Amino acid sequence: MAKTAAINMRIDPKVKSESESIFSSLGMTLTEAINVFLHKSIMEGGLPFDVRQPKYNSTTEAAMREARDIISGKKQAKVYDSVDDLFDDLDQ
Repeated sequence: MAKTAAINMRIDPKVKSESESIFSSLGMTLTEAINVFLHKSIMEGGLPFDVRQPKYNSTTEAAMREARDIISGKKQAKVYDSVDDLFDDLDQ
């Protein structure tokens, strides 16, 4: 089938560059990747992935990452000699 329709769109130059780099590593152009997206959308009858708000805010996500890092040993947990020391640290 001949490709006769054109789409013009404006996107952030950084997003375009990063996308082109990713798709290039997969052996496709940005145009080919957009065509794959559109075909998959048609097959799915909508977006081919879930679109949702983040479940947690950025502060909670950062705390969860920190907890995972402590559990995995990547980060040392803070230790306090007393509750007063803990509250002094929190106040700073």
